[in-house]
Amino acid sequence: MSKVNDLATKKLAEDLANENWKIICAFLPAGWMEQARQSGALQRARGIPDAEKLLRLLLIHVVNGCSLTETAVRATQLGLNISAVAVFKRLQAAEEWLRWLAVQQLGTKRLGLQSHGRPLRAVDATSVSEPGSTGTDWKVHYSISLSDLRCDFFELTAIEGGGETLRRVPVHRGDIMMGDRIYANPVAVSHVVDAKGDILVRLNRQTLPLYDAAEKRIDPLRLFGRIKAGQVNEWVTRVRDRKGAWILGRLIAVKRSAAATRQVRKKLLRKASKRQETVSRESLRAAQYFAVWTTLTPEDFSATEILDFYRLRWQIELAFKRMKSLLGLGHLPKKDPASARAWLHGKLFASLLVERMIEAASSISPWGYELETSAKPVEGN
Repeated sequence: MSKVNDLATKKLAEDLANENWKIICAFLPAGWMEQARQSGALQRARGIPDAEKLLRLLLIHVVNGCSLTETAVRATQLGLNISAVAVFKRLQAAEEWLRWLAVQQLGTKRLGLQSHGRPLRAVDATSVSEPGSTGTDWKVHYSISLSDLRCDFFELTAIEGGGETLRRVPVHRGDIMMGDRIYANPVAVSHVVDAKGDILVRLNRQTLPLYDAAEKRIDPLRLFGRIKAGQVNEWVTRVRDRKGAWILGRLIAVKRSAAATRQVRKKLLRKASKRQETVSRESLRAAQYFAVWTTLTPEDFSATEILDFYRLRWQIELAFKRMKSLLGLGHLPKKDPASARAWLHGKLFASLLVERMIEAASSISPWGYELETSAKPVEGN
């Protein structure tokens, strides 16, 4: 599937500069041109006459990984005469518009999100390697609200010393912070709980030691041995915080299907082979189960609801992974937070657009795209 994704992303980049742009437009949501003006992305017609030319320009920068100067040069192919500084300002002003486009692409994947009014935030990080003479490696740390795909935190660090940690992310009272296994550790738990938030992370047996009421270390695999297929099991556990105090939480687990277990084991073996390592029997055994740990209480959320939260993150994981491949190459705006967020929103929008294109080509129609609804160009004012 990743090969299909890569090909589709490459195709999107090519289509930005040829007649197939109209096909891309067919995947855009109703009202996208009007939204450009309403959001403030298209306020002046200096050098850019309409929303279509503006989006095309921004995607050349975001998808192709072009620098601002390269983007300005390529813009001449679209009949635009615009400077690198002007491209930067357009990107800066398009933050909300690009976020809106990403949300519309996500569509029905957001249905069923019921977090009782509490912010549900997914935290992640990825590396960025700038091409050309700069050749600089960076680490992008970000948090995205799953209810509206808003990037609510963004930090850029050097690749060295820029490890993933929740301590980078501001947490507010009531936030539900979600992260993969790399964020599962006592320091992260303490950071979130101290800020009056709750944490939901994929279990990492090595970095998140769990204890029972008698303060004895728990072996999760021994507990998981009792799980029957189709059942959701949970156990009250605790984590020792950085001050030595105990934080109560719930270990929630389900047994994977035989097919899903085979997939996970295959991935483990492939990864170990690349690193010339051996997969332990314990890891192969653990592949039978999926587990999370959370401080959310059963009075507020059932175990099934909590797994649904994580399932939502998994549902958009492909989009995140595709976004990471897009993020992995490009000239990141490093000095201005608004343009950096706009850049990230543009990457996420492009990744979700690619997903729509793949789905359309495989299932929607024999011609491989959706027919465009009637839309009138929106002029700059």
